Amino acid sequence: MPISISIPISDESTRALHVGDSVLLNGIIVTGRDTAHKWLYDRFIKKSVEPSFDDKEVYKELNNLLKGSLIYHCGPVVSGLDTGDYKFISAGPTTSIREELYQSDIINHFNLKGIIGKGGMSEKTLESCIQTPAVYFHAVGGAAALIARSVKRVLGVHKLEFGMPEAIWVIQIKDFPVTVTMDSFGQNLHRKVLDNSRLILDRLLD
Repeated sequence: MPISISIPISDESTRALHVGDSVLLNGIIVTGRDTAHKWLYDRFIKKSVEPSFDDKEVYKELNNLLKGSLIYHCGPVVSGLDTGDYKFISAGPTTSIREELYQSDIINHFNLKGIIGKGGMSEKTLESCIQTPAVYFHAVGGAAALIARSVKRVLGVHKLEFGMPEAIWVIQIKDFPVTVTMDSFGQNLHRKVLDNSRLILDRLLD
């Protein structure tokens, strides 16, 4: 049976999760892809870019939202842009390794309890999962319309000028299906699959 997890997630609940666990997520999360991660990193972590007044206001809200919560690597298709009556039509995961440059620092800065995406991430992010603690939740690729059914409400959107898929969407999810593939004990299912695949390939080449 899947484990039902409510957001915000406590450290204790995070430590109780292990690679292979099936989970149903419930609560408020935000989406973020390349542009959002770079925006957060440059202005509020590395501080190489001076934030505008609007940037600071968005950051204040995100700082409250993200503590104990999750970032979903997702570029959704959303209806209602002209009316503000937003609805997720498609909500499939984006390949997470694209955010590896920023993810560890963002996990630490916001005290995130996890990331949702596909394909896994590398050692720097895994180290933050151990320390924070946090986990990586793998969402099924190719099921974007099905996953969108788990998005019950769009509570808001920030930085829509980035474009629909790159904007930061604040969403309420219910029974969002994921699998833990990187945990707070240093286990990384993606690395294991890659290592096993290399062993099989080496045998075939021999």
